[in-house]
Amino acid sequence: MRRQQSGFTLVEIAIVLVIIGLLLGGVLKGQELINSAKVKNMANDFRNIATFVYAYQDKFRALPGDDAAVVNHVAGTLATTPAASQGNARINGNWNSTTATDESFLFWQHVRLAALATGTSDTASVDYVPRNAEGGRIGITSDAIAPNANFPGGFYICSEMQGRYARQLDATIDDGDTTTGTMRVIGPGGTVSTADATGAGVFAASLTPANDGTTYTVCMGN
Repeated sequence: MRRQQSGFTLVEIAIVLVIIGLLLGGVLKGQELINSAKVKNMANDFRNIATFVYAYQDKFRALPGDDAAVVNHVAGTLATTPAASQGNARINGNWNSTTATDESFLFWQHVRLAALATGTSDTASVDYVPRNAEGGRIGITSDAIAPNANFPGGFYICSEMQGRYARQLDATIDDGDTTTGTMRVIGPGGTVSTADATGAGVFAASLTPANDGTTYTVCMGN
């Protein structure tokens, strides 16, 4: 007596494939929405920091971080490095400085004490340095972003992020080309000083989906 074999019919297999497709589509769409929300937050970071600068300047006639009278204005810490840079109308220091006496590092304390930004004013706190939606550092400097010949700006707001976010961010608030406009991408390494053999400090080539997983420094001139 032959035993009848059981199995899936073509209709059942088709239904399963449709369900899998719908699930995958939902996951991809959900990830797209999450990424868009992160980029929106990053765009707000760049806009808000510029607002902090102008609001502080309007109120105290000085730049946060560079304010020579910050002790009287907001009871903040006076920057002492670089030497003789106090009150020179520039926020000196690397954008990602960890030196507690640099103007670019003290910028955050000054805008927070002036009630322009949220966050701790304690420079020793692990939460002092602000982060973007992906955990990358955010910073500011008036020092040149190399190569700076065609990248004008009185100050630059910089942040670390993966290429996927850099591409979408540039398309959201600039010209969609990561090598031109007011927002540009620095090569892997994140340094914005003199170019070196690793590509640090060099403007990256226009980013493509192939660069999505690589971390870059994105800077915007103001």
